[in-house]
Amino acid sequence: MGNSGNAGAGLALRADRPQALSWPRPDAGRPAVEIAHLRKTYGELVAVDDVSFSVAEGEIFGVLGPNGAGKTTIVECAIGLRAPDSGTIRLLGMDARADRDEVHEVVGVQLQSSAQPDRLRVGEILDMYQSFYREPADVKELTDALGLGGKRNDYYRSLSGGQRQRLSVALALIGRPKVAVLDEMTTGLDPQARRDAWELIEGMRERGVTILLVTHFMEEAERLCDRVALVDNGRVVALGTPASLAAQARGGKSVRFSPSAPFDDRVLTDLPEVTRVGHEGNHVVVTGTGELVNAVLFALDAAGVTARDVQLNSSNLDEAFVALTGDASTARKEN
Repeated sequence: MGNSGNAGAGLALRADRPQALSWPRPDAGRPAVEIAHLRKTYGELVAVDDVSFSVAEGEIFGVLGPNGAGKTTIVECAIGLRAPDSGTIRLLGMDARADRDEVHEVVGVQLQSSAQPDRLRVGEILDMYQSFYREPADVKELTDALGLGGKRNDYYRSLSGGQRQRLSVALALIGRPKVAVLDEMTTGLDPQARRDAWELIEGMRERGVTILLVTHFMEEAERLCDRVALVDNGRVVALGTPASLAAQARGGKSVRFSPSAPFDDRVLTDLPEVTRVGHEGNHVVVTGTGELVNAVLFALDAAGVTARDVQLNSSNLDEAFVALTGDASTARKEN
């Protein structure tokens, strides 16, 4: 969809409409998305190189990486829009290309770049897409939930960038999908509309929808994603929860303090939560995981030492991104 312009009304999913936006839950016990050894080239350019991951049912799985890393190519192959050179892709047990008709019934897609005819009205576009499905969502309730209720008679060309983005999301959800692929869903939205969109995504997950989310917003990935694949130069360089990737990049949490008296470092290095003890002038810096602060403070107290000027620092996904991809700026636009 268009990536410019601000959203008008928010994307809030109202709690008083649970029945209108309900989806049938997928069968338990199988991955919703399975990608194995995916490879895609364009001439001599290797866009995706041996990418493998699986997404559990009901999971929000993020695909994150710098500009041109191959994120959009991965998801376009995953939904059958592009043919991979090699590798296998299965969605709810079905082949993304061989079973395209069946996949179409259970997968909803919001692409980073798409457009509708300027002379069509919003209602006409929605009615057309609704006709593609045997059991579509209720269009009125869906558009009301997405802040498009008053736009049904508006021409597509008159919509702002944010409104076009919300329409794209509505079209992705109109078939009541079991799997939703959202590529840069909140690009072009103002901060409040972006947060409303996050509530919508969380509401989708509560209804059993599995979500494959491509994003360059670190805050978005940390808030929404159960797990994240960091992609760089067409390869998955790290895979895990946002917290685990942050810990991997910077060794987890660190506590910095000034001790009231000298003490043997073994007081702290013997703790299972501690991975390293360092010294910076009169201060001690302890790195570790888990309940690090409590463990350090209790151990020091038992040794008769008081920790003064205590500071706690935690790694975040942004730091992990930089450390694991070597790119100090996040992706702004996928090629």
